Amino acid sequence: MFIARITGSLISTQKVASMVGQKLLIVDPLRVDEKDQSSLKSTGRTFVVVDTVGAGEGDVVLCVQGSSARFTPETKPLPVDAAIIGIVDQVQIGAKTIFNTNKSN
Repeated sequence: MFIARITGSLISTQKVASMVGQKLLIVDPLRVDEKDQSSLKSTGRTFVVVDTVGAGEGDVVLCVQGSSARFTPETKPLPVDAAIIGIVDQVQIGAKTIFNTNKSN
C-alpha cells in the first residue's frame, strides 16, 4: 500500500467493456520528508488508479498495486494494476500529526 495525492483524472473513450463506467484518476505517491519527518512530499512518480471510494482531486488517498488492486468487489473483474481503497484523514509519525484533512499540506 502507499499514500498519494490525486492530481487529476483520465478519460478514455475507447477501452475494454469491463472498464466502461470506471473512474480513472492520476495520483502522485507521497512519502514522509526524510529530513525532519514533518511533512509529506512527492516521490516524483505518477500512477493511474481506479477509484473505488469516490475520491476527488486534491484528496490524499490510500492505494494498492498489483494483484491487491483486484481484491475489492468493485475491481475483481477489472484488468487493473492500481486502485484507491481509502481516503486518508490523518497521518501521524510518533506523536506528531504531519497531515490532517482539516489543514492544507
